[in-house]
Parts: sequence; C-alpha cells; structure tokens
Amino acid sequence: MYEKKPWLKFYGLIPESISYPRVTMYEAVMKTVERCPEATAYDFFGYSSTYRQFSHDIDRCADALASLGMKKGDRITISMPTTPQGIICFYAANKLGAVAAMIHPLSTAKEIDFYLNSSRSRFALTLDAFYGKFREVKDRTPLETLILTRIPDYLKGIKKIGFNLTKGRKIPKVPKDPLVRWWGELMKGPHPKAAKPRIDTDEMAVILYSGGTTGIPKGIMLSNMNFISEGMQVSVIGGLSEKDTILAILPIFHGFGLGVCVNACFMGGARSLLVPQFTPDTVAKVIKKRRPTFVIGVPTLFDALGRNPGFQKTDLSCLRATFSGADTLPRTVKERFEEVVKKQGGTCQLLEGYGLTEAVTAIMVTPLDQYREGSIGVPFPDMLAKIVRTETLEEADAGEEGEICIHGPAVMLGYLDNPEETAETLKKHPDGRVWLHTGDIGTMDEDGFFYFKVRQKRMIKSSGMNVYPAQVEDILCLHPEVEGACIIGVPDESQVQRVKGFVVLKDPGKAGPEMENALIDHCREHLIKWSCPREIEFRKTLPKTIVGKIAYKVLEEEEIANLKSSGQYAGE
Repeated sequence: MYEKKPWLKFYGLIPESISYPRVTMYEAVMKTVERCPEATAYDFFGYSSTYRQFSHDIDRCADALASLGMKKGDRITISMPTTPQGIICFYAANKLGAVAAMIHPLSTAKEIDFYLNSSRSRFALTLDAFYGKFREVKDRTPLETLILTRIPDYLKGIKKIGFNLTKGRKIPKVPKDPLVRWWGELMKGPHPKAAKPRIDTDEMAVILYSGGTTGIPKGIMLSNMNFISEGMQVSVIGGLSEKDTILAILPIFHGFGLGVCVNACFMGGARSLLVPQFTPDTVAKVIKKRRPTFVIGVPTLFDALGRNPGFQKTDLSCLRATFSGADTLPRTVKERFEEVVKKQGGTCQLLEGYGLTEAVTAIMVTPLDQYREGSIGVPFPDMLAKIVRTETLEEADAGEEGEICIHGPAVMLGYLDNPEETAETLKKHPDGRVWLHTGDIGTMDEDGFFYFKVRQKRMIKSSGMNVYPAQVEDILCLHPEVEGACIIGVPDESQVQRVKGFVVLKDPGKAGPEMENALIDHCREHLIKWSCPREIEFRKTLPKTIVGKIAYKVLEEEEIANLKSSGQYAGE
C-alpha cells in the first residue's frame, strides 16, 4: 500500500521529492545566508540578528571553540534554554565537525554526570546559574572546558537591567576556576581562523536523548542529512520564506524545538522568535508584539493559550498556520483554540502532525485544506510510512491496526552505544529497506492518512481487550465540567489491568462520588464497556513532563507504590 503513496494526491503544490545538498548543517545555513543576508534570522526579546550577523557569530564562535582545542569528532554538551548562545554554538560546533549533545538546562547533577559520560563530552556550554552542578560532577566525567554564559548577554537596554536587578541577583557568583571560560570574552576574540575539516553529510552531528520516562534515557544519533532533510521538508511544506516568523517556544534540547522551530526555520530563511521559558502570558505578549505566521507546539501550549485573557484579545490575523504535535490533541483544545483565532481575525485551523526524535521530529502533517478528525496527516516528501502487524514485518491492510513504521532520509543512525536496541528499532524488511519501528500503534486509511492510537507500551490490556488511553481522555474532556484528564492502567488480579482516570475539574468544589459516577456514565455513553474507567480520582493539577506532556508514568508509579504499601501489588 505504501508503495502506491496514496497521500500524494493531497500534496497540491508540494513536490513529491526534494533535492538535498550533500553538505553539513553549517553549510546549509550558509546557503541561506547567501540567499537572504539582510533578512532577520532570529529575535530574542527585541535583540534581533540578520542572517549575515548570525553567520559572523557562528564563525567567531567556531574560531573560539577551535582555540580551546575542539576538533572534528569531539563532543560538546549544550545545556541551554532557547537562546542565541545555544543556537550559535550548535552550528559553530557543526562547522568544526564536533557533535552537539543537547540536554535540558534544568538537569540534575546526577543526570549531567550521565549525559557527559554517555556522550563523552570534553566541552559543555551552560548558564552561569548552573555552574555548580557541572563543577560537582567534573571529576567523574570527561569534562575539560565549561563555557558559561549569562541570559543578559543578548538582552538590550531595560530588559538587561531588569534581569540583573531581579533574577540575576539570585544567581551565585562563579568563583575563579580553570575549568571555566566565559562566552562574552570568547566571542570578543580575536582567535585564529579555524580550519574547516572534511565532513560527510551522513556523519553523526547531534545526540538527542529520549524522554527517559522508563529506565535510562537513550542517546539518539542524528546526522547532518537527518537534520537537513527534515528541515527542508518542513520548509517546503510550510512554504517558508523571509516573510515568515516561527514562534520557537519549544526547547532546543527537544527534536521538535531544534528541528522545526530553529533548523527548519533557517533552511527557509524565516525568522525564529526565541522564547526561553513558557508562560501563557509571556507567549501571548510575544505573539501580540512580534506577530508570528506559524505557531508550533504541544497540546498543553495551545490549551493554555486558548484560555489566556491576553491571547483572547490579540489580533491573530497574522497566523498562517498552527500545528500541534508530540502528544494527542484533544478535540476540546482544538475547538477552543480555533474559536479564539476566528474571533480575533484569524482563519487558520489547529492541525495535528506526528513525529519522533528517532527521525529528528515531525515527519507527517495534516495538509492545510484536508482536516480529518483524529488524523495525524500524511508523510512528508521523501518519507515513507506504513502500518505493519505488531511483532511482524507484514504490512497491514487499510484500516487495520498495527505498528507505524517509517523509512526516509530523516531516520536516525541508531542509538548511542546501544547496538541491541538499535537492531530492535531499525529493521530490514523484505523490500530491502531499513524501517524505523516507532512503537506507536495506528492505522492508515485508503487515502494514506494516518491515525495515531497509542504508544505500544502505553496501551492498556483490560480483560484481554485493548484500551487506548488517549481515546478515553478525549471523551472525558468533552464533558463540560472537565478541565483535563489522564487515563492509566492499574495492575489488577482479575482484569490484568483496570482502567483508572485522573481528572481536573473546572470547578474543584464539584469533586466527589456524584461527579465520579456522572463522568463514568458519560464515558459509557460513548465508549465500549471495557474502555470505561472503573474509578476516577480528582486532582487539582496533573503532573507534566519537561516538554509539557501529561506525565502518565508518574501517576502509574504512584498507583503501584500505593498498592505495594497496602500489600495488594503482585508484580515484580
């Protein structure tokens, strides 16, 4: 079925295939610099840089890194929020043939220890506020040089003064330390011009880490070509040009933020609005002032914006497209957001996409004029996708449930130092191609539109039947009293797993047995019996992961701990 690519008839003016230059990410960005040197590359709270200036900063940073001893094959851990320093350093390291390992800036010392050792990083870049954690683990890791920077390095005027008088005052002073070099001093130079090594487009350029919701996070090895192809695919689909602006609220340690909001933006010559920390008020103000044409985020971002009073009063006619990914988009969130956009002069829909870090990020999206209920869209140019029957290599029929598999230039090289896990995920099929087994359950219809059901590991088995948490959560969120919901499977002697719901109500005062029964009855009206929750627990908030998804694993672990403490847990 995938060989026929039925989705192509919905491409419109989008080409079936793209010609990718066999270059590095640095060289690809320099091609954009040649094409539109005076266009704005990024904006950071009013500090903006043209592509020409951006290229000068990248080159200067590369010269500085080379003067510190960085060379091809070295690794640098970048532990930064979405700021100019993190992005400049990312492309500068790439120019030298070094590998950038991207991690969360709020990582604990224990996590930093793991990341530095797994990536074998001799260099690291982080904020002055996090110096202590890196210093603490230095002697247990390969770290030789720690580059520190400050948020005000790229703030202007009153914003710089304001930061220094508020948050800046709380940051402990960094003592003299031979480990430390300061970004500001390094960027002032001068340094000898760094030699540019020969680098193959298929060589590893980036290490991103899986979420690590269970066990140890896996390092995902991505090449120059992985990033260039995914970036150019996004750019072509969005028709990106120097007239466009993308809101970069997603973090740069995450494939979605780095791959789409930054790298794809630079592939197309658009402007990236860098926002280092998400609050609904901050983002609403940035949208009002900077008027992006694209807003790309996770469902919780759009949920928060749809409810934000400032956003509800903003002129939204600037929006050309909005896309949600990284988690299932509840229908209620979509409808509320679209209603606000329409009232405020916008015409775009909130469309769903699909991707995973093992393919940089997004590799499917819903065409702008082809919304289908529940669909994650169709594959990008040059990306193939199919459904295979679980635990097999056999392609499923249209409409039949199975595992989503992906093939194409964005697919990772493999997992860092983990050949067994790589072999489990990248498999050669009878067609001779190597396919990425995503671990996601879904279907494809006759037209080639894909539908995501659930992560294979998240699927609940209750009385031998498959229960899809996202489906139940969607139904709960349709109830007028429900603000948010999460469904988990709780170990159960008779059912293997029983379905339990966690619900946040719009009015917490209404929580109680009567509301619990009303919500269970509501589910029974819409769902088959075995999919309905047996019990509902009311919460004021639901735990979130670092990228804003509901952290269902936290709730699962709490339930297991409760069962163990009461002697009811029969697991390992």
